[in-house]
Amino acid sequence: MTRKRMLGLGYLSPYIIGLLVFTMIPFGASLYLSFTDYNLMSAPRWTGLENYIDLFTKDRTFRRSLTVTLIYVFTTVPLKLAFALFIAYILNYKLKFINFFRTAFYVPSILGGSIAIAVLWRYIFASEGLVNMLLTGLGFEAVNWFGDPQNALFTITLLRCWQFGSAMVIFLAALQSIDKSLYEAAEIDGASKAHCFIFITIPLITPVIFFNLIMQMVQAFQEFNGPYIITQGGPLKSTYLLPMYIYDEAFRRFDMGYASAIAWVLFVIIMVLTLAAFWSSKKWVYYAGDKRS
Repeated sequence: MTRKRMLGLGYLSPYIIGLLVFTMIPFGASLYLSFTDYNLMSAPRWTGLENYIDLFTKDRTFRRSLTVTLIYVFTTVPLKLAFALFIAYILNYKLKFINFFRTAFYVPSILGGSIAIAVLWRYIFASEGLVNMLLTGLGFEAVNWFGDPQNALFTITLLRCWQFGSAMVIFLAALQSIDKSLYEAAEIDGASKAHCFIFITIPLITPVIFFNLIMQMVQAFQEFNGPYIITQGGPLKSTYLLPMYIYDEAFRRFDMGYASAIAWVLFVIIMVLTLAAFWSSKKWVYYAGDKRS
């Protein structure tokens, strides 16, 4: 091996070691543990497919949690992407104090996943919180945000949608890369702003929409802090997402084998939906140089 290759491997070694120690080894270990009965105190006992069979045939909590998770993901991801694109489209104009507004809209994506924001969100939507104070001040009745299953899931969804800053920045970069002459030509032909957005902007940023879709979907499936801090999965497990179920099984009931099985089911769901998104992208994602009829 040449000196340059040794030097290159030396520079890469921290990343390679981190990947092996903190990603690949735990990844393989969790797969093995999913086929065992392991309580962290004694050696793992091989049980084969028992954990997976119990999940799909006996575990009502898993089915409930899976349903809630899918509702949460398929609600938050489209709403978050639509809102991020809408704000990015507005911030793409040359407005006064535009840099301030761009920063202000990006900040929630940095703070949104923190424990402090989750606690603040819980107090905002409390029975005597800011939201109910505004509603009663306007003459409406106060809403039981955390006592009603549908309202509780809505508050968690709203928190996720509020963290749209990272997707917005990516959309904004994509919008700024579009050739302005395309809009000028369309306006000369009599196209309205809406037509320009639908027939020029959207097709040209479909690769970025696809990227944000994948990233936001994966992150939504892994959501934990918000539901855990705000509602603890209640009421009636209406906000009990799969990551919370994995946590409870692993670190409250100390059933690491069963928790690993749930984690791998979640991984397979994410993988299948990601592959489906990649397959569908052939129909609606357009890259520069595509020659599609």
